[in-house]
Amino acid sequence: MSEADELARRAAGHLNAREGTSRAFGIALDEARAGYARASMTVRADMLNGHAIGHGGMIFLLADTAFAYACNSRNVNTLAQQASIVFLAPAKEGDRLVAEAREQSLSGRSGVYLVRVRTQEGKDIAVFTGLSRSVGGAVVD
Repeated sequence: MSEADELARRAAGHLNAREGTSRAFGIALDEARAGYARASMTVRADMLNGHAIGHGGMIFLLADTAFAYACNSRNVNTLAQQASIVFLAPAKEGDRLVAEAREQSLSGRSGVYLVRVRTQEGKDIAVFTGLSRSVGGAVVD
């Protein structure tokens, strides 16, 4: 593992340990590298909407979490400046969703990230685009 990837793993692990959201909804940090992160969660009954499919807010939450890990992977405190999502297919109770965030562009204090959310079988569920803004300071020492 490269030094940059090790730092990305440490930064993502630090953020993951400090947030209650991941614990509350069972989001796992699966992998982190420089400019990349993968997170996953299983859709539970309490995550369904009135149509008995995965609530869009829950899918957004998973994608946003992977985005956060990826945009902080260079160990600079970074926040979401803008984000959007396109839902492609419904998620069902019991689906294991995997969100993969990849850095598309990094320029100055701004970054653009694409997050694909799929079932563990590879079915596309959503595509999330996030714009990040670094605010300075290190995530981990």
